[in-house]
Amino acid sequence: MMRRVVLAVAVSVLLLTGCGAQPIANQPVRAVEPLPPGAKELTNPAKPAPENCGDPTASLRPGALPSPGQMPAGSTMQKIALRGSLIVGVDQNTYKVGYRDPFSGQIEGFDIDIARAVAKAIFGDPNRIQLRVLTSAQRVPALQDGTVDIVVRTMTITCARLKQVAFSTVYYQANQRILAKKASGIGSAANLNGKKVCATSSSTSLGTIVAVAPKAKPVAATDWTDCLVMLQQDQVDAVSTDDTILAGMAAQDRYTQVVGPSLAPEPYGIAVPLGKADMVRFVNGVLERIRADGTWQAAYDRWLAGLLGPVSGPPQPRYRG
Repeated sequence: MMRRVVLAVAVSVLLLTGCGAQPIANQPVRAVEPLPPGAKELTNPAKPAPENCGDPTASLRPGALPSPGQMPAGSTMQKIALRGSLIVGVDQNTYKVGYRDPFSGQIEGFDIDIARAVAKAIFGDPNRIQLRVLTSAQRVPALQDGTVDIVVRTMTITCARLKQVAFSTVYYQANQRILAKKASGIGSAANLNGKKVCATSSSTSLGTIVAVAPKAKPVAATDWTDCLVMLQQDQVDAVSTDDTILAGMAAQDRYTQVVGPSLAPEPYGIAVPLGKADMVRFVNGVLERIRADGTWQAAYDRWLAGLLGPVSGPPQPRYRG
């Protein structure tokens, strides 16, 4: 009986291999990855409108800073003090700027240190702060509906945004550049035409991409980490935004690099709700202090010097009124 079973198996093998059947070869098949939620290619991207508001980076001149715990009666700062904490809109996805440390679980970075300086000026304690994570598109609505007191989230000062929110003086001067894979052949804006280029929704970066490379294919994403993932999966050819953000991406992926000259200046300001002139002047007073006492430089050296190199100091303020 056993002999018949073995013979039957042998005949089956001969039929499979001797009658024209070929073994199945392992052919490499590339998985089709879905785009991250909310990401989409813009088929008819809008070009940036001309800005005519004078110097958008000129902010309200600060007065003398009150002592912590002694905010002027009836002021925006006193209302925050009575509540017990400063509520700040921040990022959690921009490495070394505003990111969630994987070991501590805490949100840290250069922007967070700037926000803590404002809390310290109100309370005398930099830890009297609530951090609310916002996407780029959520920054303005969060200020308008009172969800947050201020936004410190790589937010570029523009004429269009000044119609929606108020800004402090410039606390960091960034520049828009390009991130691409090292073997991509992309080295400047001239190489972006015909390429898919990622930036976040409601960022100034999308308009700049259209302006410098009219034939590029902008792809809007919810967060910068989505752009990096799409670049790694070959769903886009490049990412273009502020050099602070791109340098953090490059530090996390050694197969990418930041290339080309500046495409546009990106002056960061602390955003405040419209109509809160007292808060704008107060924040500008805080920025004056941290520029002078070394706090700004210490924050830069701690978080950004390793990514972007040394700087001679913080940007100088420009005032109006």
